[in-house]
Amino acid sequence: MNFYQFPRLFCKFSFVSLVLSAVAVVVVAQQLKANQEDPCKVKGRVVGDVTHCDRYWECVNSQPELYDCPNGLVFAGKHRGVTEGCDYPWRANYCDGKQLANGPISTEHCDWLYGIFGHETSCTRYWTCWNGTATEQLCIGGLLYNENAHSCDWPENVDGCQKHPLCNDDANGNVPLGKSCNRYWQCQGGYPRLQRCPAMLVFDRHSLRCVVPPTEECDIPTTPLPLDGEIENNVNGGGQLAKDEQERKFANEGVPPLPLQGKNFQRARN
Repeated sequence: MNFYQFPRLFCKFSFVSLVLSAVAVVVVAQQLKANQEDPCKVKGRVVGDVTHCDRYWECVNSQPELYDCPNGLVFAGKHRGVTEGCDYPWRANYCDGKQLANGPISTEHCDWLYGIFGHETSCTRYWTCWNGTATEQLCIGGLLYNENAHSCDWPENVDGCQKHPLCNDDANGNVPLGKSCNRYWQCQGGYPRLQRCPAMLVFDRHSLRCVVPPTEECDIPTTPLPLDGEIENNVNGGGQLAKDEQERKFANEGVPPLPLQGKNFQRARN
């Protein structure tokens, strides 16, 4: 090969490069679809997919690239949602006129890798799932988990949750516990929580509250004196036992367990 052949060789390679670039542009055009917005032509460099609400396009090195939202989330917009521009599908009408490209990936307690889901056996608890890891949450203040709103709600707004028989008379009242002088059930939204009177007080079966003894049933309080720093917590918190101890007490006191509730209620029936 002599010196005079280089210009012809350079032209040949340039022509091949142009052909490959043209092919790449055609492939991208086909990939973007006829009515798909090009992310490289918008200011944010990110656009949602025209067909699937859980996919989006991003401009990378001047070329559109297709991405999937984390499993269970849908595209909400750049710098929006809970992560990577993706959000929970029920927060807005993200999927109106669109469909999901990906099906659920389930782990223990999680229908999808990301989301908020009802508890299998309780109406007062629910699961928050992040990348397939479930964290149990508890509704307080007499609220129940509403699967439609994906949040804690007033009991009258929650369908399918049966109240506990102990709380039939008063869904938010107190109920005596056997012959105990210092323990009682506190109903919250129709569900009983085991409570203990503060130190030196007893539970009065008539007024249904903790009082200074004696009462007709109790002369001397059996609640031990608290350690330093515990008095304020006992008064403000009503002496509420830890969740695990409550559940153990349910069994020991012979209180019937709550029926299956939430998302697995129909499964249990079937």
